[in-house]
Amino acid sequence: MPAYVLSRLVNALWVLFGVTTLVFFLIHWVPGDPVAVMLGESASAADAGALRHALGLDRPLPEQWWRFVTGVLSFDLGDSLYYRQPVFALLTSRFGATLELTAWAFLVAVALALPLGLLAAARKGSGWDSAAMGFSLLGVSIPNFWLGPLLVMAFSLGLGWFPVSGRDSALSVVLPAITLGTGLAAVLSRMVRSSLLEVLGEDYIRSARARGLGERQVLLRHALRNAWLPVLTLLGMQLGALLGGAVVTEMVFNWPGIGALLVESIQRRDYPVVQGCVLLISFVYVLVNLLTDLAYARVDPRIRLGGAGT
Repeated sequence: MPAYVLSRLVNALWVLFGVTTLVFFLIHWVPGDPVAVMLGESASAADAGALRHALGLDRPLPEQWWRFVTGVLSFDLGDSLYYRQPVFALLTSRFGATLELTAWAFLVAVALALPLGLLAAARKGSGWDSAAMGFSLLGVSIPNFWLGPLLVMAFSLGLGWFPVSGRDSALSVVLPAITLGTGLAAVLSRMVRSSLLEVLGEDYIRSARARGLGERQVLLRHALRNAWLPVLTLLGMQLGALLGGAVVTEMVFNWPGIGALLVESIQRRDYPVVQGCVLLISFVYVLVNLLTDLAYARVDPRIRLGGAGT
């Protein structure tokens, strides 16, 4: 177990290093000058040169990269070119909003997917099954940038139940969470149905039914418990992916999170903030997947993590 965890941690560090380095060079190669964005096109060459020197943008690219890498190792992500404050402080102020949205979207997904998956598996081939899988197909097909405005028009502008955008009240998170969680619910419900159908044909399920257990007990106490491993795998992967999906949703609903900050910083060529956002999202994604792997042993005792890394 310790050797496996150490191996996964080392791999995670390499992934973070590779992603951060790739993003660093890509954002610097994208056309556009952050100095021109900050001063405007009418700024003099002397003023632009002085600001570029003050920000360290006139130094060779490998030197800028090395300064960034060494700064990350000392937990110093640099200062924002636009906001003129530490990147770490910006990320800290925005991460809470993204975490709140992701948590609610995750709860929405689980609350929708589990009943639909259970119902579809228990009523295989019936109208309930078709309706549940139809919802799954619809949820996968509708992108967030279309579903979000549709919900705003229906429930904000039409009915006036929820705020249009922002994070000003407790109800502000409802529509963004539904928008972000619907796609995950669609995928998860299909996984729950598929896993349950595989388990329901096992001998111990027939034995449970032969003992007179009701269908609800068979599904919840025996089938779902043993079908949980692939569902847990998908949950871990999708929970990390929710952070990436939150970028579009946060822009649609003007949600003040990491995703909105990332898009704004790309438009402003704010290199340190873009790198910090990508590093944070990558770190959370890798961490969630690592925790998912470690949770396997709690769900299925047959798994031995000590031998999984070989």
